[in-house]
Amino acid sequence: MLPQEIIRIKRDKGVLSAEQIREFIGGISSRTVDDTQVAAMTMAVFLNGLNKRETIDLTLAMRDSGDVLRWDGFDKPIVDKHSSGGVGDKVSLMLAPILAACDVYVPMIAGRGLGHTGGTIDKLEAIPNYNTQADNELFRKTVKKVGCAIIGQTGNLAPADKKIYAIRDVCGTVESIPLITASILSKKLAAGLEYLVMDLKCGNGAFMKSFEDAKALAQSIIDVSNGAGTKARAVLTDMNQVLGFAAGNAVEVRESVEYLQGKNINPRLDKVTRELCAEILVLCRRCNNLSEANNLITEKLSSGAALEKFAQMVAALGGPTDFAEKYEEYLPHAAHTKPIYAAKNGYIGAVDARAVGLSIIELCGGRSTPSQALDLATGYTNFAQIGDYVDAQTPLAIVHYQTEEQFARAEKAIRSAVSICGKQSALLSPVLCKI
Repeated sequence: MLPQEIIRIKRDKGVLSAEQIREFIGGISSRTVDDTQVAAMTMAVFLNGLNKRETIDLTLAMRDSGDVLRWDGFDKPIVDKHSSGGVGDKVSLMLAPILAACDVYVPMIAGRGLGHTGGTIDKLEAIPNYNTQADNELFRKTVKKVGCAIIGQTGNLAPADKKIYAIRDVCGTVESIPLITASILSKKLAAGLEYLVMDLKCGNGAFMKSFEDAKALAQSIIDVSNGAGTKARAVLTDMNQVLGFAAGNAVEVRESVEYLQGKNINPRLDKVTRELCAEILVLCRRCNNLSEANNLITEKLSSGAALEKFAQMVAALGGPTDFAEKYEEYLPHAAHTKPIYAAKNGYIGAVDARAVGLSIIELCGGRSTPSQALDLATGYTNFAQIGDYVDAQTPLAIVHYQTEEQFARAEKAIRSAVSICGKQSALLSPVLCKI
């Protein structure tokens, strides 16, 4: 069928067959469908939606547009988690080695920063010689030997998604739940996962700002993932403030290593990390219930087993063999650090996390253009949390910066992003609900 006829069906609110969807996605790969037709189709889907069966068929067609990894001979559950993105979200750096220590395999294919949100791959590139673009052979070898590996998307993993996403980004069709679902899951299913837990962020620092939108996306991802043969759960978590004490690239790696060492533990970050790990361990039947899973997680953290897995992963992917012991020597450091103080004393009442993320871009720690090189050393540490009291001795955050002009912009941005009130706010759980 001609591409324009397939587009017309969806334009007129019709239902596409699996064959029509495969034909259209195949045309993207063979270049018999051009960019204007992809744009027209994404707009038709944006306006008229896809039903559950169509979304599953689209996801599978995008998955099959490139390589699909197989884990034959791997005798433990193949698991992963995916986050919808946030500010200070470094959970993957701790979660993968914790789960590997719990005797499951974690082949994690992560992304770079997008908009105001940070990217796991950008953070890992703060580690000298860490190979984020490992080929499939090294990826499989590392997962088999260590239990976990975190790398970026390879060139032939769901390539149709790359094309479709790039076009959605410039034609106003990003915020479509079926298209978001297919984009996320086509890559995860191409990684050959058996079990997936989705961390859906909700709040002013997330792409899904409303609880209802986040819940709808979570349900779509679960339905499609289960329908495609990968068992899935979703956890909705709060993104109305920085997750953890650090936001940036190298500074988040530092916080992650220290977390695995059992120090500098942020309660909200700990809660989210443990919750996601526990859900995965129960989902893949490594543990019988969440209580048992939490006990196992505590054991692997306190024994140093999770830290050792992180160190082994770094070394296996080309990084320093002693990175876990000497991370301060290896990670890049900004030329200057200086605290930012609030204009008045009081309690942190609210944080505009998106504004914090945008201020990291101003520090060159995020991208304003796709090809921009990052300054991996800049960012924030000691970021105050909602409910904390700040005064002339307790700062809002410590900024890591290169020039005084950068500091002036950061100070203005953070003072504007953080609201101070005279009364302490109620402390809410970062875990909103589970699906």
